[in-house]
Amino acid sequence: MSKSVLVTGSQGQLAQELQRLSDLDDNFVFTFVNRKELDLSDLNAIETYFDSYQYDMIINCAAYTAVDAAESDESMADLVNHKAVESLAQIAKVKGISLIHVSTDYVFDGTNFRPYLEDDKVAPQSVYGKTKLAGENAIIKINPQNSIIIRTSWVYSSFGNNFVKTMLRLGNERDELGVIFDQVGTPTYAYDLAKAIIQTFDKLSNKEVEIYNYSNEGVCSWYDFAKAIFELSDTVCKVNPIETKAYPTPAKRPHYSLLNKAKFKSTFGLEIPYWKDSLQTCLNVLKENR
Repeated sequence: MSKSVLVTGSQGQLAQELQRLSDLDDNFVFTFVNRKELDLSDLNAIETYFDSYQYDMIINCAAYTAVDAAESDESMADLVNHKAVESLAQIAKVKGISLIHVSTDYVFDGTNFRPYLEDDKVAPQSVYGKTKLAGENAIIKINPQNSIIIRTSWVYSSFGNNFVKTMLRLGNERDELGVIFDQVGTPTYAYDLAKAIIQTFDKLSNKEVEIYNYSNEGVCSWYDFAKAIFELSDTVCKVNPIETKAYPTPAKRPHYSLLNKAKFKSTFGLEIPYWKDSLQTCLNVLKENR
């Protein structure tokens, strides 16, 4: 008998990549919901929704991700990234539903000198990071069985708005660009993350909520990332390295957010693609779509 999977945030990059993959396994039947169908900013609506529908698993891809806007809209960011997640965790525990929750590298302060492990000290520097951490802590406290939190970073895909698509647009409009070189991490192709999430389904059997890191392999700065986008897409645009202080934003970003994926790879027996290989794949998809 097939298991039913609810995916929130259906308009987001990760959910749309999950949708691309959803027909490949007959053992799981996916339902994708957007904000109109399940409004995570309305806690009563969440309760009401699950009174009407039953699922074996929830993948929570929905989040308040406008990092800079969150600085002046903390109540809404907290509602979606924390309170709604708390509600989903309570429902998951009561109804015996597995919960896969997607979190972020922004829970760290970015001062590490080696890739972050799951149990490293958290110290978010932005409202976005603080509300995402509050959501994580709510799940851990409520502790629905067979549930995990996946922290990821620098997500992009052929869907939605993201750094790759912005660079391609600007690269075709301008002769040169300034891009930050002193923030270091790893891009994550949402398709790879979606595929990895699906591959965890049959291996979720934990009594305590576990946290895992997932990004593509390798390391780069935003400057390196932009250079690679232009090189692999044959876009002629000069990229100039600039410091973070030359591009001030309302929210503080971690300068270093490399994630150690050893736990994810050993637990689920998966290989993770190199970031530049996945970037080429995404650029190929974008080219085909054009």
